[in-house]
Amino acid sequence: MSDPALGLLMLGLIVVVIVMGFPTAFTLMGLGIVFGYIAFYNPAQALIDNRVFELMVQRTYGAMTNDVLISVPLFVLMGYVMERGALVDKMFYAIQLAFRNVPASLAVATLIVCTFWGIASGLVGAVVVLMGVIALNPMLRAGYDVKLATGVITAGGTLGILIPPSVMIIVYAAVAGQSVVKLYAAAMFPGFFLALLYLVYIIGWALISPRVAPKLSEEQLRVPVPDWVSKFQAAYSKNVFVSLVSALFNPAKAKAIETGKGHLAYGQIVKNFLISLIPFIIVAGMLATAWWYVVIHQQVGPEAVVEGVEQLGSPDIGPKEATDAQKGAPMGFYIGWGIAVLLGLFYIFRYYTRLTAERFEILKLLTSSIMPLGTLTVVVLGVILFGVTTATESAAVGALGAFLLAIQARTLDWKRTKEAVFLTAKTTAMVCWLFVGSAVFSGVFAILGGQALVEKWVLGMNLTPLQFMILSQMVIFILGWPLEWTEIIVIFVPIFLPLLKHFNIDPILWGVLVFVNLQAAFLSPPVAMSAFYLKGVAPKHVTINQIFGGMMPYMGIVILCMIFMYIWPGMTLWLPNFLYGR
Repeated sequence: MSDPALGLLMLGLIVVVIVMGFPTAFTLMGLGIVFGYIAFYNPAQALIDNRVFELMVQRTYGAMTNDVLISVPLFVLMGYVMERGALVDKMFYAIQLAFRNVPASLAVATLIVCTFWGIASGLVGAVVVLMGVIALNPMLRAGYDVKLATGVITAGGTLGILIPPSVMIIVYAAVAGQSVVKLYAAAMFPGFFLALLYLVYIIGWALISPRVAPKLSEEQLRVPVPDWVSKFQAAYSKNVFVSLVSALFNPAKAKAIETGKGHLAYGQIVKNFLISLIPFIIVAGMLATAWWYVVIHQQVGPEAVVEGVEQLGSPDIGPKEATDAQKGAPMGFYIGWGIAVLLGLFYIFRYYTRLTAERFEILKLLTSSIMPLGTLTVVVLGVILFGVTTATESAAVGALGAFLLAIQARTLDWKRTKEAVFLTAKTTAMVCWLFVGSAVFSGVFAILGGQALVEKWVLGMNLTPLQFMILSQMVIFILGWPLEWTEIIVIFVPIFLPLLKHFNIDPILWGVLVFVNLQAAFLSPPVAMSAFYLKGVAPKHVTINQIFGGMMPYMGIVILCMIFMYIWPGMTLWLPNFLYGR
């Protein structure tokens, strides 16, 4: 058998052996050493002198010295601490009340919490299991269709591996030799766009067929309002914001109000007033951040821009490009920013003129359950995207912040801390061994001529860039049925990477398409891990076939999202190009 034929046999065997259930990392290393021994075999040499062992040492050292992988354990630790220390049930309750008048409100709340929690933790299994425990039974008791209830949990739970910070993106960056921060920026809009498509599907299904998501009872829609709030409104105004402002300057009436813990103190008035300002602070902060980054930040000198970009892993940007990058904002930004200001002012005016007691209580619930986690997530992503820190330093900030949030919530004890650290070590070891096995496997595969044979076969088909894009994504989509994303990223993605340059395809765009494509790997039988995660916590009457049926429409939505991404590549490439240049 020729060397290229051995390479193809090696590639086929890896799929068969992994499907049989053998550990991926050690299967990669084992097949790499066996076929490498055959490739380097020399009858005149002793067994121990075979060059495959030298190759294994070199590839192992190369994988272990990969700087990109340093951030993996810190982001994973952040996720596991979040899983064991944060208040998901309170967040779900608050978001459910906030969207109580939206069709399929429980399913909408589930998707939003899955997306938000997935961003914070990045752990698909943890998100699916947690939301299965918290949200599945309430949806079933409310009369929701089983397919709708299970589908939104399994699909929403996978978004955490797509939207940054994501371990999958870090692994791809290490395999493809791309900048982690550019990939994070590129995956941001497609990830949220996919979540939006899921949301449109859920609401659309509920509008077309209301029986799949019956309206909640009045009791479930009622927002609990403390007695003192009603007295407070009676003393000042029905509008809570007007009442709080009035009480700040005239606290005498407020001091006579009984709260159940004594009379209403001036400090409580100030605290509630500050909470009422949070919507205004968020809107103003977003507009100010956009103005600062685009208009003020871009005025720094080209040398500073070059230095900052080099720290982000893109040293190919020189003074000329940096000078071009800091010339100033285009006119379109000023127009868009002005429109955003007008819309923001309209929203703020409308919100504060309609701030009833119920709305204020929902705001307080959202503030206490989402703000701490949301602030940490925004900080972790912001310092990466704006070049304040590297991905590794940001991961360290995120891990520390996760510990502080868990301690503040008093939900993280010594036992849970040990579990989080142990699971972090286990996951990190798995990723590192995967890289070692992948490095050995791919090295032997290239030596046998398998890579050259695949390239020759693809190039011989005379494909257009679009046809190659469809072919490569179709192969990855099909591989997602029997394999998990880890095997696909470390084994099969490197086969396509050398061909991207020939077809003039941006590896950032292609990589993000792969990330979205791999969402289907969690949703496609027979190895649909999301389904099995959910089945483990679902009631007995919910069958695995019903869960599979609920997931299937979301696979079609994933494909639709990929089509949009290819038609409008700016959805993926605009943000990294704007932040870091081409």
